[in-house]
Amino acid sequence: MTDPATRAPDGGLLDRIGLPKPLVLGYIGVLLFMIGDGVESGFIAPYMADHGAGTDVKAGYVITAYGVAVMLASWFSGALSEVWGPRKVMWVGLGIWAVFDALYLVFALGTENYPMMLILYGIRGFGYPLFAFGFLVWITGTAPKARLGTAVGWFYFAFTGGLPTLGSLWSSFTIPAIGEMGTLWSALGLILLGGAVALVGAKRRAGGERLADPGVTTGQSLFNSVSIVWTHPRVLVGCLVRIINTAPEFGMLVYLPRIFSDDVGFGTDKWLQLLAIIYGTNIFFNLIFGAVSDKIGWRTTIATFGAFGCAVSVTVLYFVPTWLGPDYYWVAVLAGMLYGATLAGFVPISALIPNMAPDNKGGAMALLNLGAGGAAFVGPAIASLFLPLVGAGGVTIVFLVLYLVAMVLTFFLKMPEEQGGSGSPVAASPPGKSSAPTPA
Repeated sequence: MTDPATRAPDGGLLDRIGLPKPLVLGYIGVLLFMIGDGVESGFIAPYMADHGAGTDVKAGYVITAYGVAVMLASWFSGALSEVWGPRKVMWVGLGIWAVFDALYLVFALGTENYPMMLILYGIRGFGYPLFAFGFLVWITGTAPKARLGTAVGWFYFAFTGGLPTLGSLWSSFTIPAIGEMGTLWSALGLILLGGAVALVGAKRRAGGERLADPGVTTGQSLFNSVSIVWTHPRVLVGCLVRIINTAPEFGMLVYLPRIFSDDVGFGTDKWLQLLAIIYGTNIFFNLIFGAVSDKIGWRTTIATFGAFGCAVSVTVLYFVPTWLGPDYYWVAVLAGMLYGATLAGFVPISALIPNMAPDNKGGAMALLNLGAGGAAFVGPAIASLFLPLVGAGGVTIVFLVLYLVAMVLTFFLKMPEEQGGSGSPVAASPPGKSSAPTPA
């Protein structure tokens, strides 16, 4: 008999498409929030370079500092959600983003003060992971296991739909009208709107309160998120795969804006529209690969469509447009769509990793979120370090190699019952979709 906790619900349209009905407004709020967060993604590095940072490399250092904060907050989001509850963690993230963004715009960019850029933009990095990944913990704690891959796919539909897809599209229209600084202020309004929709709309929904047992303290929850490294070392491997997943995405935002806009000759508007197309493709394939992974296996999807697919597409995305030049914008669009589609192949990792440690899912989610945040640090750090040494093409080759490493590492992401040798090499599947027994 199928465990009700793993059985897909039978109900209306939302149930059939795998979208948890109680959290619909939360998904909408995350989309709006991430649009606000993504408004700056296509132009902030060169804009800071021209308004106080001085060079693209020094602007990359600011984004790297931001990435460190994102990495730490992503880890905290899982551990703190266990003891505070996802809802409270989301409130904290919203507050940090709003306050420090206003301070950054006034006292850093407004005065072209580089040290203040490092400090204020860096601290603001704690905001979005607490908000977004707090909601992801909420989802993984409430969605049925048989539809968990799809529910996570909807999360990344909202997440990537905002950062950088619709955010970049928004800025492509607002920059000509109100300028870069006005566009950055408009992002704050979108953030506040998204936070209100998510937190007020899902105010009374189950799963938003404390998840841990009553006796578990904040310190113990943080310790559990660290101890999982030695109690479930394969989860650490999953963290590394998650870092590699989006590190090139964040890294390319350090150097591609200048190269595609100026060197290739697309201009800022076309570059921002290309960015929106890349991640517009990604958001739909997040849903596709979320559903596909529930059919063919989470690990199979990650290794083939995700890691290997991105190894090919990240190379095509850089080298083909820079070789062909500005008259072949449509080729750049196709290359971007390929990268956006294959990037979605990693979506099932948010379903796979928690089920690899069924006795410490909170710690597994904390480590997974650490990987997601770590990408925002590792990608810009690689770009800033290697760009002066090997150029943009060399950095792209580094990203190609990282994706191939991720493909190999994915073979080690096995469920507890597979680790005795009975599992197939690349076919970890969700409960009810393979011969592997349901995790306890």
